[in-house]
Amino acid sequence: MPAEWAIHRATWLSYPHNENSWPGKIETIFPSYNLFIKTLAEDEEVHISVLDQKMFDEVSAALRGIGADMHNVFLHQFKTNDAWCRDHGPAFLVDESGKCAAMVNWRYNAWGGKYPAELDNEIPRLIHSLYPDLQLLDADIVMEGGSIDVNGVGDLLTTTSCLLNPNRNPQLNQSQIEEYLCRFYGVRNVIWLGEGIIGDDTDGHVDDLSRFVSEDTIVTAVEEDKWDENYQPLQDNLKLLNACRLANGKQPTVVELPMPDVVTYEDQRLPASYANFYIANGKVIFPTYKCVTDTRAAYILEDCFPDREIIGIDSTDIIWGLGSFHCLSQQMPE
Repeated sequence: MPAEWAIHRATWLSYPHNENSWPGKIETIFPSYNLFIKTLAEDEEVHISVLDQKMFDEVSAALRGIGADMHNVFLHQFKTNDAWCRDHGPAFLVDESGKCAAMVNWRYNAWGGKYPAELDNEIPRLIHSLYPDLQLLDADIVMEGGSIDVNGVGDLLTTTSCLLNPNRNPQLNQSQIEEYLCRFYGVRNVIWLGEGIIGDDTDGHVDDLSRFVSEDTIVTAVEEDKWDENYQPLQDNLKLLNACRLANGKQPTVVELPMPDVVTYEDQRLPASYANFYIANGKVIFPTYKCVTDTRAAYILEDCFPDREIIGIDSTDIIWGLGSFHCLSQQMPE
């Protein structure tokens, strides 16, 4: 699996429609979500799963209304339970020549059986129907795209709190899960972190915590308030990263990324994190939360990606669904 910064052929999305994911607030997310689509479509194809013809027409009209490049937007009537394409979409793999050659169809159980997933589970096969030349690899274990991150040269980041959770693959131990990761993602080295952030219903997806920004550099979320619930888990993960080694035997460069101000809604703390950014062609799109730390995060990401435009899009309403732009998207390499 290539790194996210490798050139994309497309980004895959599943258009939000499940009001249970944004109870009482789903209508408020569409301005930011549609802006995300418009921004992506400036540089790459955007393929979007929609429920039916009615949604097809409504989404098309909304995107035209904000000036999105519709030559790069493709809507497909593929029914979904929810919008989290990072987790229910396939993982795209390249061959030795660097050409997109295969898709992995993992099993998906909506983060340990928390929500319905029967429609989401069909998305990889539906996407494959559009690309019959790609090999479809069925992996018989539960896996979500947000639970891992790769640098494209043999290393993978994940968390014990998610992949070793008994609600995923209770029949497998850590070394057996590593075998699957190495086999299906094409990696040689698995870096295990610990716990996720408060409010994350995925049991600790790594894309809210730590991300590769180059082959040898990892950006990781840190909480600066020692009294905050996230302080110690994020410090523990920072220590693990500072002690780890890459597949080439070298120690990675670790860059600290501050956490935003606490975001709550209806007395529930939400998993707001700047680490949930998406690396697109020529851009990095990161969630903002209407706080002063947004600017600090932008400068840090600018240093990490000097050749890309850093674009912040408000995620204050989107995060009520307990995820942001990385959770919502899945890259397809050239």
